[in-house]
Amino acid sequence: MGISLGANQYGKAENRVVRIYRDSARHEIVDLNVSTSLRGDFAAAHIDGNQVDVLPTDTQKNTAFAYAKQHGVTSPEDYAIALGRHFLDATPKATGAQIRVEQYPWDRIPAGPNGHDHAFVRRGGATRTTVVTVRGRGAEQRVWVVSGLQDLVVLKSTGSEFKGFLKDEYTTLNETDDRILATSLVARWRYEGTAVDWNKTYDAVQSTLLETFATTYSRALQETLYLMGTRVLETTGDVAEIRFSAPNKHHFLVDLAPFGLENNGEVFIAADRPYGLIEAAVTRDDASDADDVWSSVTSFI
Repeated sequence: MGISLGANQYGKAENRVVRIYRDSARHEIVDLNVSTSLRGDFAAAHIDGNQVDVLPTDTQKNTAFAYAKQHGVTSPEDYAIALGRHFLDATPKATGAQIRVEQYPWDRIPAGPNGHDHAFVRRGGATRTTVVTVRGRGAEQRVWVVSGLQDLVVLKSTGSEFKGFLKDEYTTLNETDDRILATSLVARWRYEGTAVDWNKTYDAVQSTLLETFATTYSRALQETLYLMGTRVLETTGDVAEIRFSAPNKHHFLVDLAPFGLENNGEVFIAADRPYGLIEAAVTRDDASDADDVWSSVTSFI
């Protein structure tokens, strides 16, 4: 029986990197969760236990912290690209590096007219993400950047329906032309190239997603996601495709009749599980090749 080593990668997961800028009395904070991984010809480590080609995961951890100091963190994308390129230079047998970053937002505590200079409060809402894949060296090197957000919890109390669906002997769901539509959205978009103002584009995409969700009538969460993706591609030329993972956070009308009360769409029970999970990708027809950069991005088709 023949046995061979399949696809493999290794790295250091979830390095909590906090960078404080103290260049003036008014400090800035950047809070990251950084995971690094290398792919390539590491068969000797698996088959023979020979580590001669392996850059230790501890070294990857140290580099993540050192680069936060040496190169700074102007955006998670630029920071991740720099790390990925460094790891390829430092590891001759590596053919690719993937850097995954989550950025947690902080706001200044509102003490004084412009907020406190060095006291912060962790902001709720979406977490910014990026996954950077670097392949090859020199003129042949390619970089793919997939940025996005997660835990963006949104709800609209009307302007949504769900009816006309397929029914069989097990269907109990009633049709409705007025329901609550809510989700905890995960969205990731792949950029065309790296000549991008990462921070400005992230803000623009998030704004487009929120505005489209709020202002368009929804006949299904599927339709809403497609409209959101379409608007992003129409308004952001740097984005090649966008993918969504959206749990339908169901809100069911409570029967108040036993208490002699009417419930005209006013009191609901929020059910956290089970839930419908809607996933979709919206892509430009002329989008560049994504290679396999989505393969390590979890929760996506």
